[in-house]
Amino acid sequence: MKLLVLAGGFGTRLQSVVSDLPKALAPVGSVPFLRLQIEHWKTQGLRSFVFLLHHHASQIIEFLQNEQGSLLKDCQVDWLIEPVPMGTGGAVAHAVEQLGIAGDFLVTNADTWLGEGVMAVRQASSPAMAVVHVEDAGRYGSVLFDNEGFVSAFREKSANAASGWINAGMCQLNARLFIDWNHEPFSLETVSFPVLAANGTLKAVPLEVDFIDIGVPADYFRFCRWLESQKASTL
Repeated sequence: MKLLVLAGGFGTRLQSVVSDLPKALAPVGSVPFLRLQIEHWKTQGLRSFVFLLHHHASQIIEFLQNEQGSLLKDCQVDWLIEPVPMGTGGAVAHAVEQLGIAGDFLVTNADTWLGEGVMAVRQASSPAMAVVHVEDAGRYGSVLFDNEGFVSAFREKSANAASGWINAGMCQLNARLFIDWNHEPFSLETVSFPVLAANGTLKAVPLEVDFIDIGVPADYFRFCRWLESQKASTL
């Protein structure tokens, strides 16, 4: 199954510590974060990748080209540069249109680490989104779902810390969801997912795995420390 990797963001919150790189290439020791991601995705059976780019796109393309004889030698790799920032939904719709993608595919954030989960999301019926349980769901906004796993609602981010299920940054979608795209930027999180939930078709896939979004300095450094400790403890 094809994996569309959202890697076009400006990484504003991380610029204070990684100012000259896209956050997907933030160094973890001497290794770019994206290299670790690709290695991890490959161990879970993925070999077909589309990188959706905008900010610092040339640096990510150079990285991918340099890896095509080694890390990516057994993979199908494409990339697209958004003409303007398209939002997560617009980036996916643009890829579906430009590359003629049909059927089901996976989407993930380049800067979100999941310990496992690719197989579980692949095996779910589209549309489906991975969710993880965290102690402070208010930071992310929480996902509510019923006993059958169908998402019923989303709660906005809140300053009140409370545990709950959150969007884990990976989903399975189908190309037909983007047939009527109007070529305007939009967000999967604030536009597509609420509509799918209201229709009763969006499935939550609960995962009990390590999860971290390196988009803020504290969590970026936490991931670096975790890897340096050879993953002796969970995130």
